[in-house]
Amino acid sequence: MEYDNPLHADLRRRVEEVLAEHDPATSDPVEFHRARFDAGLAWVNFPEGLGGLGLRRELQPFVDELFEAAGAPDNSSQTNGIGLGMAAPSSPTAPRSRSSGFCVHFGQGGEIWCQLFSEPGAGSDLAALGTRAVRDEGGTSRSSEAESGGNWVVNGQKVWTSGAHFARFAILVARTAPDLPKHQGITYFICDMTDPGVEVRPLRQITGEAEFNEVFLTDVRIPDSYRLGAEGEGWRVANTTLNNERVSIGGQPIPREGGVLGPVARTWRERPDKRTPELHDRLMGLYVEAEVARYTAARLRQKVAAGQPGPEGSALKLTFARINQALSGLELELLGEDGLRYQDWTLVRPDKVDFTGRDAGYRYLRAKGNSIEGGTSEILRNIVAERVLGLPVEARGDKDIPWKDLKR
Repeated sequence: MEYDNPLHADLRRRVEEVLAEHDPATSDPVEFHRARFDAGLAWVNFPEGLGGLGLRRELQPFVDELFEAAGAPDNSSQTNGIGLGMAAPSSPTAPRSRSSGFCVHFGQGGEIWCQLFSEPGAGSDLAALGTRAVRDEGGTSRSSEAESGGNWVVNGQKVWTSGAHFARFAILVARTAPDLPKHQGITYFICDMTDPGVEVRPLRQITGEAEFNEVFLTDVRIPDSYRLGAEGEGWRVANTTLNNERVSIGGQPIPREGGVLGPVARTWRERPDKRTPELHDRLMGLYVEAEVARYTAARLRQKVAAGQPGPEGSALKLTFARINQALSGLELELLGEDGLRYQDWTLVRPDKVDFTGRDAGYRYLRAKGNSIEGGTSEILRNIVAERVLGLPVEARGDKDIPWKDLKR
């Protein structure tokens, strides 16, 4: 597509200025993100000074294309996907006075974020969460932010928290009104993971690694200035986060034969002795599905750039999980006994998930989590059925009952 109007020309000039001062081939990725943020090109629809230029959302794909063509770091990096791909898009839903400082953290790529949502008793039913946040007008918190609104004291446990072992900040949902129905009594906060009372423990997964954790919060003091959105509106803000999460997971920009499809196709070409007509048909079918998903993801990213993401991202994330698991299983069949070998069961704490740079055994084991993380496939099917296809809503008898009266 050609872009030749004055607005696109101005954006092109701004991108070229950033590239001229920060060569993507030699610049530190964090420094490059900061330069992009300062130029207003992190998210062009954000206000000036907060990583944007106050322009229309639909102009962001044009900027992204220019940076991508120059080999610049992706604007939703692997190591900070939660901060850039999930938390940052949620920030504009809150008043500017509450979100401006965090936009700087998101956009400059210098601080890693994690997500304190799920709990041992509130996974798929996230609204049943029990972590409590109670107002405390007295006392102090370690934060240097203004505390004119007092503090919140938070106690509870979170689980499946990817990257908590190296994250500086977290997006946190906690219950602030137990007398209200479960969806109404939740508030959304930012938590400094270095504050007293935050304890991170590793959770070892089927790969042998511990990329996620359980997090215990004991009398953690959070200033009211670290609240996003109004008190009690956390479920609305969290849904924006979750919709962005599903687009971030299932809608990543990848080239043809990218992702898990790449190593599987390479194995097919390198192992002619393992080829059978049945495996060939399965690979071709998955190849076509992967291409359809790739183009669908591109359309969805354009829609997201023009406004807040909707429930369609759930369908794409569903497809991503199913294709990944089918491809990784097919790869093991192609490799035979070689596919049963696994490099290392040592407990390590990785800073990212690397499907393409690891062996087939890792891909097969790690892909099992794709249908759980970011919303289980069962829950996402409900979302697609109800919010995309318009099918009857599943009966829920606990929506209007005060949270404190729910059976647990």
